[in-house]
Formats: sequence, C-alpha cells, structure tokens
Amino acid sequence: MARFAMAIDTKKCVGCMDCVVACKNENSVPEGYNRDWIVTITEGKYPDVHLEIQSQRCNHCDNTPCVECCPTGASHVNDVGAVVLVDHDKCIGCKACLAACPYSARFINPEGYADKCTFCIHRVEKGEMPACVNVCPTHCMHFGDLDDPNSEINKLLASRKFHQLLPEAGTNPRIFYLT
Repeated sequence: MARFAMAIDTKKCVGCMDCVVACKNENSVPEGYNRDWIVTITEGKYPDVHLEIQSQRCNHCDNTPCVECCPTGASHVNDVGAVVLVDHDKCIGCKACLAACPYSARFINPEGYADKCTFCIHRVEKGEMPACVNVCPTHCMHFGDLDDPNSEINKLLASRKFHQLLPEAGTNPRIFYLT
C-alpha cells in the first residue's frame, strides 16, 4: 500500500494562490470556502528576519484524530495511498472532525457534510498529479509515495531540511515544508 504525501519548498513558494484557485476549480469548492490556503509566517527581528510562505491543507496524518472521533465512519483512510477522506453520504455534519483536527483543515460544506483536501485522489488514481501540484508556476509542490524509497518526495526529504506543522499534536502529518 502507498502512503501519499506532499512536500512544499518554502524557498520557491511565492504565495501566488494558483494552488488555491486550481483546487476550487477542480473540486467545485463552494464560494467562500477553501480546501487549501496560503499562510505567511514572519519570525525574528530586524535585521535577522525569516519569512516563510506555506500552502496549507489537510495534512493526511498517519494518526488521525478526525477519523477516530467520527461517529458514522464517514471520515476514513482510503486503501489507495492512505488518504484521509470523507464519505459525503455517511457524514451527518456533526463537526466532531472539525473540532478534532489540529490544523483547522475542514469545513462544513453548504450541502451539510464535512469537506477537505483529498489530495485530488480522483486524479491520482488516473496517474495524474493533484491539481495544486499540477498548476504551481514555481514547481514548489511535490507529491509522491512515502513508502517508495525511490520516490522524488523521499529523495527530497533525505536531501533537505524540513518541518511539519504542530508535531506536538502527535498526528504524524504527511505535509512537509522544505526549508
């Protein structure tokens, strides 16, 4: 089984939001909602200031509090790539998964179900890249299988420094920010 992940090169990301627009178009995300978004983090004091632009989304964690708390089994990990998904037909909109997610990566779709990034699994299953990766003009987004030692993502993680969001949450997120 594969374990899909994403690495985002924060030295290349310019915060253009093409990934956000591509996701909205590809997945028919309702106006006023997003499955991914851009965050700018500034740390330090002049003259030693560090700026990092992050494209954020569901972290498709290995330890999934959103799945564990779901009373109907709507939130689940699929068999193709261990991607965290929501079965819209099973979701009752109780918001337990929203409360459990330390990354605030979910929202209640106006149709009444929890919604989030799916790594565009419908594209990946056809051999395509997620829409956000496909459109990135700086090629800062990389997608692949962590269980494949020869994958590009594993080579990047072995050769670059990186960090993950909220490691203290214990979720083992599969979004990596290359620094």
